[in-house]
Amino acid sequence: MFDIQENLRILPDQPGVYLYKDRFGEVIYVGKAVSLKNRVRQYFQSPESLTPKVRALVKDIDEFEYIITGSEMEALILENNLIKKYMPRYNVLLRDDKTYPYIKVTLDEDFPRVIKTRRVVRDGGKYFGPYTDVGSVNLIIDFINRVYPLKKCAARSFPEGAGYCLNYHIGFCRGVCDGKTSLGDYGEMVREVLDFLQGNSREMEKRLQQKMEEASEKLDFEKAAEYRDDINAIRMLREKQKIVTSAANEIDVIVSAEVDEGTNIMLFYVRDGKMTGRESYRIGPTVESSREERIAAFMKQYYCEKSLIPREILVESIGEEFPAIEDWLSDIKGSRVKIFVPQRGDKKALLEMGRMNVTQTVETFEKRVKNRQDKTERLEAGLRELLGLDREIRRIEAYDISNTSGVNSVGGMVVFENGVKRPKDYRKFKIKTIEGPNDYGSLQEVIYRRFKNYQEAKKTGKNNGFEKLPDLLLIDGGDKQAAAVDAVVRAMGIDVPVAGMVKDDKHRTRDLVIDGRLTGLKDKDELFKFIYFIQEEVHRFSIDYHRNLRSKAMTKSVLDQIPGIGEKRRNMLLDHFGSVENIKKAGLEELAEAPGMNARTAKAVKEFFEEKKTEE
Repeated sequence: MFDIQENLRILPDQPGVYLYKDRFGEVIYVGKAVSLKNRVRQYFQSPESLTPKVRALVKDIDEFEYIITGSEMEALILENNLIKKYMPRYNVLLRDDKTYPYIKVTLDEDFPRVIKTRRVVRDGGKYFGPYTDVGSVNLIIDFINRVYPLKKCAARSFPEGAGYCLNYHIGFCRGVCDGKTSLGDYGEMVREVLDFLQGNSREMEKRLQQKMEEASEKLDFEKAAEYRDDINAIRMLREKQKIVTSAANEIDVIVSAEVDEGTNIMLFYVRDGKMTGRESYRIGPTVESSREERIAAFMKQYYCEKSLIPREILVESIGEEFPAIEDWLSDIKGSRVKIFVPQRGDKKALLEMGRMNVTQTVETFEKRVKNRQDKTERLEAGLRELLGLDREIRRIEAYDISNTSGVNSVGGMVVFENGVKRPKDYRKFKIKTIEGPNDYGSLQEVIYRRFKNYQEAKKTGKNNGFEKLPDLLLIDGGDKQAAAVDAVVRAMGIDVPVAGMVKDDKHRTRDLVIDGRLTGLKDKDELFKFIYFIQEEVHRFSIDYHRNLRSKAMTKSVLDQIPGIGEKRRNMLLDHFGSVENIKKAGLEELAEAPGMNARTAKAVKEFFEEKKTEE
């Protein structure tokens, strides 16, 4: 079980993005922070100080994870990308989705323009961004257009004798519409613009700084303010995102760190120029293998199952196998794949950010493991003392019954090992021998079937999903439910203690009962939360199964009893006629002409309802 308080204590005091998940592992909220440590903690303060929406969010948080970034701006962009990827329900409720602007140089035109856009497409243009400040983007484009008289209109060709527009007359365009502008001269101007947008802007900033000071000395403060705005726009431009490259491409970033149990590998995805997420993998210890060999082994296993191979893979160092892996991936992709160590620029920054994250993740993981071990030992010791048991309690199975007035009665079994739920060991039981709302009998049937399967597995040596014996059974209910289960367990010769999870009048966890004795759970905060979590989990699992069965039962129809009418024909008949009653009234010819029907099945439907009418 994820311990929120323990993980709050080890959050880094660095900018980044945090992801909140519910108990099903679904991302329900993505946020950014200047300091992850301070921001995430704010959610888990006194509920009275939170807004109703945030209280609802916190109530659903089961665990969280985070990604460290180099700045708040990087965090903001990554937050936006992850929101678009996961569409968390609380983000949709609490904020509008955003698409940040880019600056585009339209290199697909003979006379390129500089424009603002919110879409990146593979059209031959050069994109810069995205940027978080739309106002600064507008300032940058205005500044470029003042300094460089580029074409402003979207026209690609001009009719003979076309007149000049206003931009030409005020000096903001060279007048390419007259057909006399040299492509070479215009291209040189475009190259300077590209150089400027790629960050080579310090000389221009110095010139503008000097002009601003000169304007101030002449008391021309309006002009000085224009120069100041231009300088601020240039500085914003230089603070370009490390995590978003200017080219629309596909990059994977692979970094690793050594841990006691082996190697932790982190894989970051950059798609269409944006970082879209990450995954973490653990490789077990290998004898006398280098980091490069372990990364090579990881790539061979990982990419052999992937349909989307990136164009570039960034790694920390190159191993002997990498050229062969390059060729292999290129063959799969159908175009060249490059594996390399970036030496400068955005890609080097991506790799450095990956290194920082994998180091932080390993440190956090090791602390989590230690905290989890300590907590597991405390919970086990607390349970042993509380229940008066002289045995280890590593595996706990909990059971609950769910039905509606005895209809569609089911049982659910959930499993916790070392304080952590094991969903793959959960089991469902459809009650077969008990009729009506009889929770005691239903529990006895479920427990009998569970341990009958255990005895069968032990006898045959075959694994059937029930071969493990629990150290403790927890039953949703009070003393009578626990006693009913205990009677079956003893009769079958199974040595497993049974305790009931007692609820109060408001259907909330109150206590544990064993052998008719209430244990006094309320004053043991950590143990109380653990039992509450188990009780809620088994209740959820059971009721979900019951609702599923009930939903399936409700979708059944009297039409299912007619030979030749399957699910598809049934649905087509209902869509066509609107109801079973209208189908009953329809004539033979009308039935035969309905979608999906023929004369034989129409006759079967007609005869079925006539027989029903006769019986009635």
